[in-house]
Amino acid sequence: MSSKFYRYQFMSLSEKKSITPDFLKPVVELENQIQHLNEIVTSQNISLDQKLSVFQAELHDLKQDIFSSLTPLQRLHLVRQAERPTTLDYIPYLLDDWIELHGDRGGADDPALVGGLGMLEGHTIVFIGHQRGKDTKDNLARNFGMPSPGGYRKALRLMKYADKFHLPILTFIDTPGAWAGIEAERLGQGEAIAVNLREMFSFKVPIICTVIGEGGSGGALGIGVGDKMLMLEYAVYTVATPEACAAILWKNSQQSPEAAEALKITSSDLQVLGIIDSVIPEPAGGSQANPQAAALNLKEIVLKELCELLVLTGEQRIQNRYNKFRKMGTFFET
Repeated sequence: MSSKFYRYQFMSLSEKKSITPDFLKPVVELENQIQHLNEIVTSQNISLDQKLSVFQAELHDLKQDIFSSLTPLQRLHLVRQAERPTTLDYIPYLLDDWIELHGDRGGADDPALVGGLGMLEGHTIVFIGHQRGKDTKDNLARNFGMPSPGGYRKALRLMKYADKFHLPILTFIDTPGAWAGIEAERLGQGEAIAVNLREMFSFKVPIICTVIGEGGSGGALGIGVGDKMLMLEYAVYTVATPEACAAILWKNSQQSPEAAEALKITSSDLQVLGIIDSVIPEPAGGSQANPQAAALNLKEIVLKELCELLVLTGEQRIQNRYNKFRKMGTFFET
């Protein structure tokens, strides 16, 4: 990954807010004007309902115009924002009576990858997801959402538990990649991810994977083998970050816009390629603008897909899962 990306990761929340991406600056300026008007209404006890309504309508139209034409790299910048909802932001909206479970039973409990049990409209499920931080302190504690081998082994433990007790599995993908430090390599990062890939193909229970933010490299694949692959509208899913791809191919990370286009990282591109099954609409302004609405959209589609998978036998799910991934990457030559 590029040094530019790592500098961004180590910035505080206030610093990130102060470097709003250029394409979002008109939205931020209009939101500030609306906030200022609201403060005037509150402090001076006057009515500005008509002006506020006009500004709100302008804001909605502006968001529609900007977000309907985002480039792949702009989408990547959007999902890297600190305000973007994480796995543990969505879970309370999706599940009732949920509880987080800890540890890989081998001495590690990676906070960059969380999991547990919960109820989804009467169905007991196991959930697993990458977990980024919201500020510098939280990001340091959670290693910026980049799991170590212990995280993937914790995920595997929970998935084996789900398979043993016939519980559906929901995974939520949101990581720039698995942790690539020397210690992670010493502890078997590649092996941990590879074992997860192998085992997820063998589980008989339904598995639904959702890309909620940045799905990067093998770190995403480590919990990304499922019967159904869902993706939020503005999320990205890629074999490598555009910065890393540009640095590798052209020795110049400044060519990341071209790399982002070539990599086909957006939800619409990946649906055409058959990598994902469904695109989940996001509110105007992205999930960070209205996390509750985004979560309700996600819940509706996850529940629909789960009900369809539950009517199949375990053997049918395994075969369909295998066939799904075998078809990926096929092409025709003329």
